[in-house]
Amino acid sequence: MLYRFHMNVFACVEGLETGPPIALRGTKVTLLRTPDGNSPSFRAYFPVTFDQAIGALAKLPRLDAEPDGFFVIAGESEGRRWQVDGHLYDFNDRLHRVELHGQCPPDVFDAILACVGWPATRLAFELVMEGVALDEAAFRKWAAAP
Repeated sequence: MLYRFHMNVFACVEGLETGPPIALRGTKVTLLRTPDGNSPSFRAYFPVTFDQAIGALAKLPRLDAEPDGFFVIAGESEGRRWQVDGHLYDFNDRLHRVELHGQCPPDVFDAILACVGWPATRLAFELVMEGVALDEAAFRKWAAAP
C-alpha cells in the first residue's frame, strides 16, 4: 500500500473538533473544525527548528535535502516506484509547516513525520487541492484510498 497525497502538515492547534463526515476520493472522512464550526487556521509551530528538521530529514535513506528546505525521497515498494517532494517553511525562525506531495509507503511517511516531532506532536493535514483539514486518522484513511 502507498499513501497518495498533496498536503501541508501543521502542528495542530488546541481545541479543534471533527465535523460531520464528507466523502473525499470515495472515502468518508471527518474534517477538522473550530468549536464554532469554522475551518481552522494554523498558528502553532512544530517543536523542532527548521535546522533540526532538515538535519533529521538528511539522515533518512534515499533522501536529498537542500539548505532552502526542499527535499525529495524516493524508492520502490512491492514493485512500484514512489517519490515524495517536500518543503519546510519557517516563520519568525520557527518551523511552521511542511508541504508534502507524492506517494510513499506508510513507514516512510512516518519517518518523515518523525523529523518534525511526531508522534509526540499532534498534527493536522491540510489537503491542498480539496482545501480541507483532517486529523491523522482521517488523513491516513483518505491517503490510502484508491
